[in-house]
Amino acid sequence: MVRPAWAHSYGYKSRHKLVTASEVKRNCTRAAECGEEAWIEAAGRRESITKSGNAHLRRTVVESAWSYRHRPSIGARLRKRQEGVPAQITEIAWKAQNRLYKRYMKLIAAGKDQRKVMTAVGRELIGFIWAIGVKAEAACMQQKAA
Repeated sequence: MVRPAWAHSYGYKSRHKLVTASEVKRNCTRAAECGEEAWIEAAGRRESITKSGNAHLRRTVVESAWSYRHRPSIGARLRKRQEGVPAQITEIAWKAQNRLYKRYMKLIAAGKDQRKVMTAVGRELIGFIWAIGVKAEAACMQQKAA
């Protein structure tokens, strides 16, 4: 099994070590508990976005990050789209809207280049997409078991 490219940014030393979902979850929990600054120190230097992997996905995620320039809100169209979606998933989506907007504003206020800011926001967006995917997969498995 090939280890995912993003796993190195979670503080693993060996690129050959296999990563399980529980290890990634444990490290994500550690990041949430420690806070961002402590996590950066614990993991060493934060890795940059690489050109390896799916170029179409990378471009799409960075393009999607541009929507986080606007203040978070749930309009009528979004509310209608979220009908029938489990509450856990809509909660993650709302957290993503708030966190990524704040991240964007903080980096722009610090005078960072807007393209780099969008790449950073897109990189964080991938984490939220992954979390929603895990929740959706668990919900699907529960429906099949029932």
